[in-house]
This record gives sequence, structure tokens and C-alpha cells, in this order.
Amino acid sequence: MQTPQRFRHMLSAVALGLMASGAMAMTNAEHTAAKNQIEAEYKAAKEQCKPLKDNAKDVCEKQAKGQENVAKAELESRRNPSPKNSEKALKAKADADYDIAKEKCDDLKGDAKDVCVKDAKAAHVRAVEAAKVNKAQAEPAANSAAKAANVAETRKDAAEETREADYKAAKARCDTMSGDAKDTCVADAKRKFGQ
Repeated sequence: MQTPQRFRHMLSAVALGLMASGAMAMTNAEHTAAKNQIEAEYKAAKEQCKPLKDNAKDVCEKQAKGQENVAKAELESRRNPSPKNSEKALKAKADADYDIAKEKCDDLKGDAKDVCVKDAKAAHVRAVEAAKVNKAQAEPAANSAAKAANVAETRKDAAEETREADYKAAKARCDTMSGDAKDTCVADAKRKFGQ
């Protein structure tokens, strides 16, 4: 029986193999073979979820779908290398991780679930913003000053978005408290994340 962890390792091995041969452009046959391999691995991973029950099954299915989406995005990035396609691959990974984390939060109730969801969202925002910065760094520019300015602006925006998401997650943790402890917690979070 193949576990999602083993599936991930196999997928990584396939990806590394494709990247190693990716110095040259992929032929249509190679692309089709890789796409078929991704689909077969997705079906096998989804099959592993069938004996599971309740939220464990839902998490397993999200993992399988997320791995498929990431593999497809990485395949497209290898087939047509560009900063935009690299960003799409990183965003696909961030989206998959976020979907899985949110699904895992479904096992929780009340404030614990709210905190879990906010933490998942903060991690997602950090990953998406990192992908944007990565794209800005990889994009060609007319001159180095223009590129540096674009990267700096993207980093500034990313830091702002990340701080806001981290603040919301910290505030959700504060909401589990009451009275002075909650007020102090919120004030500390505002100060820490510049809100």
C-alpha cells in the first residue's frame, strides 16, 4: 500500500528526473508521458484514500489533488520556463498546502479551529508573497536600477501583506483569552506586526 508520503517521494523523484533532463526543451512525447504519469500517480494516491473515513479521508484527497496540481504546474514550468510559470508553480504549492491545512483544521472546534484557519491563511500569504518576490527577482529588466526598484517594491508589498496576515493569526489567538489578558495580547500583536 502506497502512502501519501511515499507518493510525494515518488513524485519528487519524477520531478528531479524531469528537471535533470530539462536542460533541453521537452518534446511533446516527453510532456505527454510526464502528464500521464502525473495522472496515474494522482489516481493511485486517491485510491489510497478510499479506506479512510471522515476528515482523514478528506485530508488525504486534498493531499492527492494538491500534489497533482503542483506536479502539473511544475511540469508546465519545465516545459515553458519563465518567471511567470515558476511563480504559478510556487503558488500551486502554496494553494495545495493551504487547502490541506484548512482541511486539517476541520478536526478542531471553536477558537482552536479559528486559530488554525488563520495560521493556515498566514502561511499561505507568506508563500504567495514569496512567489511574487521570486518572480520579480527572476524577471528580466531593461536596466538593473529598474529591476532593483521593482524587486524592492514587491518585497515591500509582500512584507506588508505578510505582516497583516500574521497579525490576523495572532489576533485570533488573542480572541481565545478574555479581559486584560486579551487586551494586552491584542496590543502586543498590533505592536509586533505594525498594525
